[in-house]
Amino acid sequence: MTPPVTTQRVDLEVNGVQHACDLDPRTTLLDALREHLDLTGSKKGCDHGQCGACTVLVDGRRTNSCLLLAVAAEGSTVTTIEGLGGPDLPHPVQEAFLEHDAYQCGYCTPGQICSAVGMLDEAAQGWPSVVTDDLTDAGELGTDEIRERMSGNICRCGAYVNIVTAIAAVDA
Repeated sequence: MTPPVTTQRVDLEVNGVQHACDLDPRTTLLDALREHLDLTGSKKGCDHGQCGACTVLVDGRRTNSCLLLAVAAEGSTVTTIEGLGGPDLPHPVQEAFLEHDAYQCGYCTPGQICSAVGMLDEAAQGWPSVVTDDLTDAGELGTDEIRERMSGNICRCGAYVNIVTAIAAVDA
């Protein structure tokens, strides 16, 4: 016989809105977003933190939401693709992805965009990457820098060239 599942209240701030959820404490942030808050932009790709399709911003930092328990996000601000911008006022990264055709099937696109937003902020703060030659210029993003910094996001269609071009256009 299976023991009953115990839920606990988890207060999440997602896209500027407070949500009180009764969740199994083992619920990932991704599952809480998709199944309890009906925010289905973040995708479940591998469910192992290897593809980046589930990337959201937690306190402005890129996070694989399939690896983070929802209870661990309590007290943080979570931003999903739905919270970055919309049809009337898209985020500059969303505009660049459209302008540069940086998607094919679109499955990875929400995670790619959230990751790009977080990555551009990291670079603006001067965080170096593995390929940064001059640590005093960590914010300079050439093609190699963008590719390295986005390496946690997989596009199975292979739209990488246009993704890099779109991100470079936003950085310019």
